[in-house]
Amino acid sequence: MEATETVDAQAAAAPLVKRHHGIVRLTHWVNTVVLVGLIASGLQIYNAYTHFGPRGTSYPNPFDGQSLPAWARLGGWLAGGLNWHFALAWPFVISGLLYLGFLAVTGEWRSLLFRPRDVGPAVQMQLYYLGLRSTHPPQGKHNALQKAAYTFIVILGALAALTGFAIYKPIQLAWLTFLFGGYELTRYWHFWTVWLFVGFTLVHVALVFLVDPASLRAMVTGWYRGKFPSHD
Repeated sequence: MEATETVDAQAAAAPLVKRHHGIVRLTHWVNTVVLVGLIASGLQIYNAYTHFGPRGTSYPNPFDGQSLPAWARLGGWLAGGLNWHFALAWPFVISGLLYLGFLAVTGEWRSLLFRPRDVGPAVQMQLYYLGLRSTHPPQGKHNALQKAAYTFIVILGALAALTGFAIYKPIQLAWLTFLFGGYELTRYWHFWTVWLFVGFTLVHVALVFLVDPASLRAMVTGWYRGKFPSHD
C-alpha cells in the first residue's frame, strides 16, 4: 500500500511537460482510424479470394476455404473491399509522409531511432516490464523498447505501402514487384504485414494501459504527467 501511495504521490507531483506535437497527434489518430479500415478491407479482399500462387496452383494459406467473420471485414464483397482499400491507402501514405517529414525537419527522429547502443537498455526495460527489475531504467523522452517499437512500425508501414503499390501496379512498377520476389511473394509480404500490425497494436495498447496510461492522455492533449520522470 505504501509503495502504491508513493508512486501516486510522485505522479501527482510530477510537472506537466509538452510531449507530443500536434502533427504527431494528428497523424497518429488518422493512421489509427485508417489502419483499422485498411485491415478490415484487406481481410474482405482475402476472404473473397484466399488463394496465393500462380494461376492454376495454390500455396498453403491458413484462411483457405474458411470465411472470416463479417465484423472483421469492410466492403461486403470483393469490389467493395478493393474500393475501400484503395481509398484508404492514400491517407495512410500521406499521413505517414507528413509524420516522417516532421521528424526530419525537427530532428525528432534522433529520439525515436533504435540504434545498436539501445540493445542493452531495451533488455533492462523488458526486465522491468516483466517484474524482474525493481527500478525503472534511466531514459530520455522514450525508452529503448519504445524506440524499437517506433522504428519497427515505421519500417512495417513502409513495407505495407510498397508491397501494396507493387500488387496494385505490377506492370508499371515491375521493378518494385521484382525486388519483393515477384507478384506471388509480394502478396505474401503484404498479407503478413496485416498480422504484424494487429500484433503490434495489441501489445502497444496493452502496454499503454498496464505500464503508462498517462501516455494516452499525452497523445490526445500533447501534455504528459507520468509516474516516471525523464532522465537525459
